[in-house]
Amino acid sequence: MIIDRYLIREIIKPLVVICTVLVIIFASYSAARYLADAVSGLLSGTTVISLVLLKVVIALEVLLPTTLYLSVVIALGRLYTDSEMTALQASGVSVTRVLKAVFRLSLLVAAIVASLSLYARPWAYQASYRLKAQARAELDISRWEADKFYEIARGDRIIYADEIDHQRNRADGVFIQRERGDRVQVIYAKEAYQAVDEKSGKDIMVILDGYLYEFPRHGDRGYIMKFEQSALPLRPEEIEPIGYKRKAAATMDLARSDKPKDIAELQWRLSTPLSTMLLALLGVPLSRASPRQGKYAKVVAAVLVYAIYYNIGAMAKTWVEQEVVGSIPGIWWVQALLAGLLLALLLQPSLVFRSRRTWRRFSAK
Repeated sequence: MIIDRYLIREIIKPLVVICTVLVIIFASYSAARYLADAVSGLLSGTTVISLVLLKVVIALEVLLPTTLYLSVVIALGRLYTDSEMTALQASGVSVTRVLKAVFRLSLLVAAIVASLSLYARPWAYQASYRLKAQARAELDISRWEADKFYEIARGDRIIYADEIDHQRNRADGVFIQRERGDRVQVIYAKEAYQAVDEKSGKDIMVILDGYLYEFPRHGDRGYIMKFEQSALPLRPEEIEPIGYKRKAAATMDLARSDKPKDIAELQWRLSTPLSTMLLALLGVPLSRASPRQGKYAKVVAAVLVYAIYYNIGAMAKTWVEQEVVGSIPGIWWVQALLAGLLLALLLQPSLVFRSRRTWRRFSAK
């Protein structure tokens, strides 16, 4: 048990470091994607932070298995190069025992990945879609910029202002176009400011000294109205329904569906825990190295194997969606290939070293 705990501890050390680094990189990348919308005033800072956190939850489904796989290769590779694995084998610690220790750790990570894939990931997608829909439907003068058109609620409202005073939350030369069923409404006002309605307590936009033009899409019976003061709600009473989104659908809803795209999504969710365990176990034979090699000698080969596996998995999912491959074998043949590679490397350890010599000859040429 002491040796098992030692092996697991050595794997957990790089796992925590690598996972933290990957999460930070992914969060930074996601934040950069939303930065343009935040600068343009389409998203608030709070919304951007929420979306980035939700993206991280979604990405953990892939980051955790990847991190565990690389951690096994790095940790055991270090034990090989420092001759610790040789000493363990001389003490009677077999490869089977190492596999059992890695398998126990992979079971825990696979359970976390299953929870993320089956429940947390769909919830995160649903929450992100809802936040984006809410941001598209809301108005907020504090986030506007002058001389820029804003499309709100998927084109139902278009807003423009000549000048913006962010300190006073006021805008001059305001143009608003609204869709009112089969009629189009255009408002031009000299000034507008943001306030809170005393009765409802909701944010409103007070429009001063303007004109309202309303006319039908077909016909010529429109009218013009001048007003001194009017008010518009900054947030609609109801957010437009998001509709059916496959990635945000509940797992049980996917299980009851017979659509190819839903089947592919369901199989992808169910396959992630299995791939987590297979990748972790695959890291054991891939970590074999001689003492003369560096600590990270096998990382490049491990990354190459993972890249090929992930791309084949994504391709298999697309084939199921497009009905090129049926629900059986679906995407499970990819897991079968991974299991076959694992068995081949465990039964024929020399394949690892043969592949290394082949790679060196190829590189030399």
